[in-house]
Amino acid sequence: MSGNHNHSHVPTGQGNSKRLWMALGLTASFLIVEVVGGIITQSLALLSDAAHMFTDVTALVIALVAMQIAKRPADRKRTFGYHRFEILAAAFNALLLFAVAFYILYEAWVRFQNPPEIHSTGMLVIAAFGLLINVVAMFLLMGGQKDSLNVKGAYLEVLADALGSIGVIIGALVIKFTSWLWVDSAIAVAIGFWVLPRTWILLRDSVNILLEGVPADINLDSIEADLKALDKVTGVHDLHVWSITSGKHTLTAHLVVTTTDWQKVLDAAQLMLAKNYQLNHVTIQCENAICEVGHIDAHQFKQTSETHDDA
Repeated sequence: MSGNHNHSHVPTGQGNSKRLWMALGLTASFLIVEVVGGIITQSLALLSDAAHMFTDVTALVIALVAMQIAKRPADRKRTFGYHRFEILAAAFNALLLFAVAFYILYEAWVRFQNPPEIHSTGMLVIAAFGLLINVVAMFLLMGGQKDSLNVKGAYLEVLADALGSIGVIIGALVIKFTSWLWVDSAIAVAIGFWVLPRTWILLRDSVNILLEGVPADINLDSIEADLKALDKVTGVHDLHVWSITSGKHTLTAHLVVTTTDWQKVLDAAQLMLAKNYQLNHVTIQCENAICEVGHIDAHQFKQTSETHDDA
């Protein structure tokens, strides 16, 4: 039996730290203004936007902490390093967003029955300024949200705030010219319902990584078929693909071969996986087809096991 291990240690999402710091400075500064403005104007829509702004600040702080922890090298206790901490942070952000959305929906229900007096002009000015802040923060985070669930969580929250600010602006204009106070609560409800499905996607993707599920962009059947199509390969078993963190996938597999030139098969498999599936961290073992009959017994006696570290 022969094994081969290949991996690349290209940092994933490490260039996002500066963007996150800048976005944090903007959102944290405006949070105080929006909270005070929401209390003064009595606008639930504005307070709803402020609540989401608070989760933005929390998400950005957690994202920055997670990035620093993820940079810690692997050790004897955590052989894959601390990359998974970023996914825990993303999952926490999703749960936080769920809590905020449900609170806003509850508060809106209470206010529908007894709408308070709302100062639409102050509401309009603060919401417009908030929209500007959110657009800048979105621009800062846009480049990193595709390769990091952690940054994606922060990006989604800022995006939700930007749309929330637009909703507050519309609500303020409607209230100003019609005096329909219920519009404020309606806008708050709309913000909550818009956030929920996107929050669910973030939580679903985070949980899938924590459960070591197959990444969404990987087709396991296709990988198995391509491995079987390699010259001298007659079977594939114990095929596993999972993610350590966003964009960092790992594969292990056993190949049954009809040749003793295992290295040639291993090289071909690694080349194919890197080219077709961008899988650069793989561990493959070859087994002679003649010995395949005894494979189950061999595993019962734990004939072979392989442990590998990944910084």
